[in-house]
Amino acid sequence: MALLDELKALGVNVDEGLKRINGNEKLYIKLLGSFTKSIRTYSVGADFDAANCDEVIEKTHAIKGVSGNLSITPVYEAYTKIVELLRAGNPEEARALLEKIIPVQEQIVACIEKHME
Repeated sequence: MALLDELKALGVNVDEGLKRINGNEKLYIKLLGSFTKSIRTYSVGADFDAANCDEVIEKTHAIKGVSGNLSITPVYEAYTKIVELLRAGNPEEARALLEKIIPVQEQIVACIEKHME
């Protein structure tokens, strides 16, 4: 199965992502590679320090932004809520949501990386 079809099966709104960049599939695929790098750079584990969430907010906001730009919907929606929860002082709820999205996020990243080799 082709990369974009696999991503659609994982809940990524590929059509919307392509629309944002005027249908340039080659650019979209390149940007997907940047997404995987961003995930590695800004990764947040569910074991974050609830007493000091500033860095976690910064990292989750960065992931939210890059996933939103590419319409990686499951990641974008989860990180949007995680940022909201952290800013509202609810780190345990954010942690629970992060635990749920990490496996999905890893599936999407693995899919992209498989096709980038």
